[in-house]
Amino acid sequence: MRKFLLILGIIFLGCTSVFAAKIPEDVKNYVYQQIPNADIRFDGVIIFPSNTVYLPLYPSLFSDIKTLEIKQTFPEVKSLTQEPDIVIFNNDFVLLKVLSDGQGHKTVAHLTNPPLQVRTGLLPQDMLVPSGLIIPENIKGIIGNLKIDTKNEDIIRVENKDSFEEFLAKDNPNTTQAIIPFLKNKTIFVTTNYSKNIQILEPGNSAPSYSLAQHSVPIDALAVNNGKFLLVTSCDRPFVDVVSVADSRFIKQIELGANPEQMIMDRASDKVYVVSPSASTVFVIDIKTMSLVQKIKVNGYCEHMILASDKLFYADKLNNEIWAIELNNEYILKDIGKFPNVSALAFADNKLFISSRTKSRIAVIDYNTLGLVSEFTTVNKPLAMLVNDHTLFVLGSQNNEIQLINTENNKITGKVDLGTGGFSTGLKRIDDTNYATINDLKNNYFSIFDLSSAKLVKTYSLNIPLKDVIIANKVRLFK
Repeated sequence: MRKFLLILGIIFLGCTSVFAAKIPEDVKNYVYQQIPNADIRFDGVIIFPSNTVYLPLYPSLFSDIKTLEIKQTFPEVKSLTQEPDIVIFNNDFVLLKVLSDGQGHKTVAHLTNPPLQVRTGLLPQDMLVPSGLIIPENIKGIIGNLKIDTKNEDIIRVENKDSFEEFLAKDNPNTTQAIIPFLKNKTIFVTTNYSKNIQILEPGNSAPSYSLAQHSVPIDALAVNNGKFLLVTSCDRPFVDVVSVADSRFIKQIELGANPEQMIMDRASDKVYVVSPSASTVFVIDIKTMSLVQKIKVNGYCEHMILASDKLFYADKLNNEIWAIELNNEYILKDIGKFPNVSALAFADNKLFISSRTKSRIAVIDYNTLGLVSEFTTVNKPLAMLVNDHTLFVLGSQNNEIQLINTENNKITGKVDLGTGGFSTGLKRIDDTNYATINDLKNNYFSIFDLSSAKLVKTYSLNIPLKDVIIANKVRLFK
């Protein structure tokens, strides 16, 4: 039987407490109207483009109003754009500006006689509070059961000079290389099999500027929310760790109850699909709330998962069975068939392309009929495939080359020699672009490939071991 419903089904996870950091819509709209580029973080913290941080205070009871407006500010100013220390809205919702006490500590405004809305308000109980935040004694009640670290215990930034890692030794020079226009205002994250740390590089540099310490060796990392957060899966950890890039902190830990590995971002729905092969489960995380919202039970030990429009495809490592999950059709599983030594999957023009690493061949399957459309020899050791505008790009690791195939007629149209001379893997699209990264694990190179023109743009060398490269928009770091 090729189709069956997942009766174990989709488990929707309920809401948390009333203080699950959901900013009222009228407050959110007001902030965006005044500060269009403000970032309202999933835990309720509001960050202005100037890096000014506001903490939300929820009233015990919202006042009934017709139109939201500012009722009072301290000091008295005319608008939110002037960044007052305290903002009290007419529905009794309050914003507290994070200040510096001049001695390196963070605090909020200290008033001799705080307004009632401040004294009786409550911070979101799942909020990540700035490290070492000092709350004035006369408003300590706003904390509730919220934990505030007295020291910077959760800061995970590691400076190179403090690192114990051998590959960051002083005799490794930092070679400067020309920056292509695409890499301007970008940050490069590099994972390695030799360290728990995620290395942070400036474009054009071969050595990291600093690193972000993790609990275990990363398996996969994904930049989300315009590069502001990193989602990280790690060895032997049943969590997805959420890292705030701006302040180098673990901001949340999403518990899954099973060890996750690969992650796939669906930008159309702001969801991330997280694969746990050992649990035969695909977890769904909502990026807007950074919370687990679904569990999809699947067959087998899933790997090589891809997202194609409204379908997920994966291979069962244990028996080489290929499956499709129809996301818009009650999560029906569709059995595509068995294929030997699957190394990569791709989907285009209603056809599934399946590569075999050992046989160096590609099979093309019609999704509707499940019939074999075509089968042909491809590059040696095809380890990755990627589709862009009716062209299938197949990465051949043995000879460091990319083969081009027309997905409409399944004909080979060309070949690009990468010229790195090592062992290439990891052909991955850079989010929201027509560029892809290609990693050379042997020589510690990564290349930028233009999918539109099918040309190699530039290759960069690193002086650290290379597993994966993630390129994201640069975010302004907190001091």
